[in-house]
Amino acid sequence: MFKLHSLVTAFALMGAMSAANAWETLPTQAPEPANNPSTPEKIALGQMLYHDPRLSSTGTVSCASCHNTMLGGEDNRPNSMGVNGQTGGRSSPTVWNSAFNKVQFWDGRAASLEDQAAGPVTNAIEMGMKSWDDVVARLKDIEGYQVAFKHAFPGENPISKDHATKAIAAYERTLITPNSPYDKFVGGDKSALSAEQIRGMDKVAELGCIGCHSGAAFNGAGMFQKFPMTPDGYLEAKYHFSKDKGVAEVSKKSEDEHFWKVPTLRNVAITAPYLHNGSVQTLDEAVQIMAKVQLGKELAKNDVADIVAFLSALTGEFPKQKMPTLPETTGKTVN
Repeated sequence: MFKLHSLVTAFALMGAMSAANAWETLPTQAPEPANNPSTPEKIALGQMLYHDPRLSSTGTVSCASCHNTMLGGEDNRPNSMGVNGQTGGRSSPTVWNSAFNKVQFWDGRAASLEDQAAGPVTNAIEMGMKSWDDVVARLKDIEGYQVAFKHAFPGENPISKDHATKAIAAYERTLITPNSPYDKFVGGDKSALSAEQIRGMDKVAELGCIGCHSGAAFNGAGMFQKFPMTPDGYLEAKYHFSKDKGVAEVSKKSEDEHFWKVPTLRNVAITAPYLHNGSVQTLDEAVQIMAKVQLGKELAKNDVADIVAFLSALTGEFPKQKMPTLPETTGKTVN
């Protein structure tokens, strides 16, 4: 499932190549698979499903509970809360610009947004449904969903797991935040960044941060990276970075221990807390930690301030979200 060793050997080469291709603007439209072309009906259905807590066993948790599109696309918690107040061990990644990830989840276990959408619904800690058969049965029992699925997926058997996850993914592909100050600067508006932000941009390139956080989404385009690269006893005792084995939790291979999907830096200024376990409270602190354990660098305070200023310039324009009206359950509760 994972071929990380070849990726590791390629990191140095990619870092060297990145300088010439580092500064890319974010596309305004996301790529979509041939078997799931977007339509207005499919996107509208996906938005309803994404915000509907009835997809959880208790009727209290939706996709939006942990990935809030009214904010930065996550929940600003160290660890997200699922059904019955349960919490997992990882911080929710942002859903904004997730369409530009080549793999999903911190450990990259889902190859697409469609695959990702299927997982949390039947995860015992997250949304807690026993099976997707139970989810489909619940949706079929709601008249408004019968109509919405038929519009989005004309033909026989419109309500299915496959169609539900395709609709959610189609909606998520609309969650793009272009036209950040950084994008405007790269696009030719040299007044879009402050002097401090430009210094931070230069420092990010100089340090080699874009060797991993490369591409238009600053997410490495599907790269995995070991974290931490350099063990630090003090930081480990404080933040417990290595308690979670990352990709190895899925692959069960020792060589995959502590490898993680490279997360996007887009909108990072508004998605605290940081790192896979949400253990770091501030962006300043996260910058210092990453420099030390990934790059072997101790940064001066002014360099940290410049980098944080640049990262704030990656906050884009958020498309207006109008909360959907959900299909009602009339005269009864969900099962």
